[in-house]
Amino acid sequence: MYIILYKYIVYFSKGDDPMKKIFRLFLIFLLFLIPLLAAEWKPIKPITIIVPWSAGGSTDLTTRTLASEMEKYLGQKIVVVNTPGAAGSIGMKNAWDAPHDGYTWAANAVVDVVKYPVLGYFEVTHRDWITFWVIYAPNVICVRPDSKYKSVKDLVEEMKKRPGEVTVATAGVGSAGHLAIELFSIYFNVKYRHVPYAGGYPAVIATVGGETEVVTQLSMEVAEMLRAGKLRALATLSGRSFTISGYGRIPTIRTWYKDYPETGAYFGIMFPKDVPPEVVSTVTKAFVKAAYSDTVKKYAEQNGLIQVCIYGKKAEELNEEIASRVCWLLYDQGIAKISPEKFNIPRKK
Repeated sequence: MYIILYKYIVYFSKGDDPMKKIFRLFLIFLLFLIPLLAAEWKPIKPITIIVPWSAGGSTDLTTRTLASEMEKYLGQKIVVVNTPGAAGSIGMKNAWDAPHDGYTWAANAVVDVVKYPVLGYFEVTHRDWITFWVIYAPNVICVRPDSKYKSVKDLVEEMKKRPGEVTVATAGVGSAGHLAIELFSIYFNVKYRHVPYAGGYPAVIATVGGETEVVTQLSMEVAEMLRAGKLRALATLSGRSFTISGYGRIPTIRTWYKDYPETGAYFGIMFPKDVPPEVVSTVTKAFVKAAYSDTVKKYAEQNGLIQVCIYGKKAEELNEEIASRVCWLLYDQGIAKISPEKFNIPRKK
């Protein structure tokens, strides 16, 4: 349509006929009006967000908090559906296979979105999605209250004493918790035994119940059990200490190890890049309003999270940076069998 209008504008630019000038101005007006009209999308039925992890985990909690606010601006109910399995790839594939009409979204962490191609789960890459990040969550090393590990030093010494025997629960292969303990093992040159679960909450409960010795999941996943006195935090793997209301301050691992690499995860929503442009425009407006809401702010404060609002070009740049770091880590550690080069993901310098 834009090409046709442009051709007519060029045609009516020729000559001095007053009527041609008037018609040319009218066409130019249409050229600017069409995008404005298309920018308004009013959903006529409920929107579905597929969370590819179990209920109660970090993605689930963040999504439900964000969705409750976005509903107010979109004027439609947002239904959250949990579809765990295969490290989150089953739910992501379901979201991708649904019609690209704006009524089916996915929710996940950026560390998960970028990993699926190199793990061989799903060839759709992070570049195929339009992403909106609303929360940054730090990883926390937690143990049971009666654990013999009283510090990070104790844990490291035990891993060196019993290589490959200390059990660590995470939300699955390539999850934020798994990446965190992998970096931990590289930094301290230790080995551990990975026990993957289908989501962050099951991993936390496993440690609470004594199935595993350690859990390295995210702050919002461990907050409830920390407040209940069923877990104890050794440190956050973030670059700075933070406080979880009802529990207290959790020191950064950099208190003792100054050059420790920061680990954490950005969470949010996404949908395929080829949805109608008016959907993108409307959802972006609703997202920004929801991201800065008091509800999201309170959720962040209660769980030791950082409230963010990242979308558009900034989100794309963030996705690329994390894809480079995460995919090459998985490949170098032998966890991913497909080289990131296949997907034109450069190694971070």
